[in-house]
Amino acid sequence: MRLVRRHFLSLAAGAALCRAARAQAYPSRPVRIVSGFPPGGVNDTYARLIGQWLSERLGQQFFVENRPGAGGNIAAESVAKAAADGYSLLLSTSADAWNATLYDNLKFNFMRDFAAVATISRAPGVVVVHPSVPATSVPELIANAKKNPGKITVASAGIGSAPHMYWELFRSRSGVDMPHSTPSEIVGTLNREINLALADPKMTRRIAELGDVPVALSTSEFAKLIADETEKWANVIRTANIRAE
Repeated sequence: MRLVRRHFLSLAAGAALCRAARAQAYPSRPVRIVSGFPPGGVNDTYARLIGQWLSERLGQQFFVENRPGAGGNIAAESVAKAAADGYSLLLSTSADAWNATLYDNLKFNFMRDFAAVATISRAPGVVVVHPSVPATSVPELIANAKKNPGKITVASAGIGSAPHMYWELFRSRSGVDMPHSTPSEIVGTLNREINLALADPKMTRRIAELGDVPVALSTSEFAKLIADETEKWANVIRTANIRAE
């Protein structure tokens, strides 16, 4: 089932220039276009496509610099900290819009530290369902999900990824209850199999060789451990007033 992204998304790919460039006879030297994603992806492809065009038109090399990581924030921070001379460009995506709220400790302000230069493209999104789901259209999917709350799960590339954010927007508009986490049956299977591995002498011996002790927990016990560890280290960090540098 095709779902036209322009119906509910604001951005797909664009370019942002770090503040206003005041240099005359621009460009007088090579210009970098920073992509927040690895080579070969859509973002990188657009960066190279527009970079080649600008190189041919303006007589200077516009080269692509890939700085993947943190959902595009590493690339954005790199450009935000660059000189405001027009020689560092950021190929931005929708992620830059939601990262401003998703991350609490950004060292830049996307609205303040960048000047909008030009948009490049917007693309349709696609919703696909497993053949076992009795739905052949978006309205049918919504109706089915509302009749079976919590029983249909949604997969994405991870928390904060584009598919996840698009889904959350869709969910908020449609009011459906379709969990985005792994189905509990799969979690149970993985937990059981991993605990069996930890009971195997070969596995425990190998772990011991690495200097550690095997720890087999149920999913609920592991969830409690995560909560306890988070609280413990939060107290340590606050008490010692530790800050990332």
